[in-house]
Amino acid sequence: MTAVHETPIPGSEPLPRMRTAIAQSLRGAHAHDYTQGPIGRSVLLLAIPMVLEVALESVFALTDIFFVSRLGEASVAAVGLTESMLAIVYALAMGLGMGAAAVVARRVGERDAEGAARSAVQAVAVAAGISLVLGIAGFLLAPWLLAAMGASPEVIRVGTGYARIMLGGQAAVILLFVVNAIFRGAGDPAIAMRVLWLANGINIVLGPLLIFGVGPFPRLGVTGAAVATTFGRSVGAAFALWRLTRPEGHFQVRRRHLRLDPGTMRQIVRLSGSTTLQALIATASWLGLVRIVASFGDPAVAGYTVALRVVVTAILPSWGLSNAAATMVGQALGAGKPDRAERAVWTACRYNLAFLAAVGVLFVALAHPIVGVFTREPEAMRIAVAGLRIIAAGFPLYAFGMVLTQSFNGAGDTWTPTWINLGIFWAFEIPLAYLLAVHLGMGPAGAFTAVTIAFSALAGVSAILFRRGSWKTKRV
Repeated sequence: MTAVHETPIPGSEPLPRMRTAIAQSLRGAHAHDYTQGPIGRSVLLLAIPMVLEVALESVFALTDIFFVSRLGEASVAAVGLTESMLAIVYALAMGLGMGAAAVVARRVGERDAEGAARSAVQAVAVAAGISLVLGIAGFLLAPWLLAAMGASPEVIRVGTGYARIMLGGQAAVILLFVVNAIFRGAGDPAIAMRVLWLANGINIVLGPLLIFGVGPFPRLGVTGAAVATTFGRSVGAAFALWRLTRPEGHFQVRRRHLRLDPGTMRQIVRLSGSTTLQALIATASWLGLVRIVASFGDPAVAGYTVALRVVVTAILPSWGLSNAAATMVGQALGAGKPDRAERAVWTACRYNLAFLAAVGVLFVALAHPIVGVFTREPEAMRIAVAGLRIIAAGFPLYAFGMVLTQSFNGAGDTWTPTWINLGIFWAFEIPLAYLLAVHLGMGPAGAFTAVTIAFSALAGVSAILFRRGSWKTKRV
């Protein structure tokens, strides 16, 4: 691991410096040059708003399900089935975002503000075109898609309006992901964070008003949740697009940039194709695991679902640190400083190690009360507690794996983490889970053990490939 040496600010103490960095990151360090200066401070300036942004991503679904749960099982099922279909949209949006962020970060690192602005416009154009096609199809096919997902006639009756609006409003989702990724790649994560604050604030306030018909608002039931969420996301996306035209960030989109550039669009699509595949591979691997766990009965599925929900929520801040490392890599390579890029990655790895190790200790010590928040069924609780503790054992190494794989994406080397994910999560983790859980008789604990081993393997393989350094020569 490469050592990092930083010069402290004369007369300052670590805690005041930390408070200053936090305050500056939340305000938005628009003038900060991430290609020079102390690496640790740069990572923190990027990571803090990114961590908050990623955490806010989950608020949409939590808000919807919190209020919709008051309407009955059919409404909850409609939300769950629609969110399952939207998982593909989220994977596509994340893939487009990572591709756009890699290109914009490289241009900003090269001090090419014009190129960054042109790349941002092309990324938005690609996102708008794809979301338009998918949105029309989703709106028209919503009832059929619900039926294909196994929805009962009652769920289809109650949830068609919800599904039409959510699937038809995919443009808001995709544009929000992509434009926020552009801000992250440019080194302006505080803007992306504020966009999510705005979108979530609208959703949280408007949701219950439309669901329950408070005051002058019509009672729309579960459909009201879709209207509130889509409207909030649309306002957030519009605000984000407007901020691209403002001069406060690292680049500004002007009228002269509003021309289609097929070459840049192809480049973004090429990068995004593999990053989208990465997201789909990771998402589908969890579905493969639940299929194995399902063979042990409903309590096993319930326990697995609870443990997974807790794990995914807990590691969200780690994605913020991983995104910060990706931005640092892209900008440093653009500035012709590959050694700085590598040091930034190892610094982010150490920060992530400290965070996830602490979370892992918390899970081992408090697994039972944590699980008790979500279920009181004895067998489901037993399985979820065991799962939480087993998976937590892999957190220290997974801290490295998350940052390293995302750093490849930041360098534009998007196929390396794609092959890593495919090999680890499908060729290795799924067969291992089946072997341990079914053939060796470990039950659900075998599936959880396979996850921990896969986390460790991901870190090891990623570290070996990262140290080879071929990512430093990728052209974006």
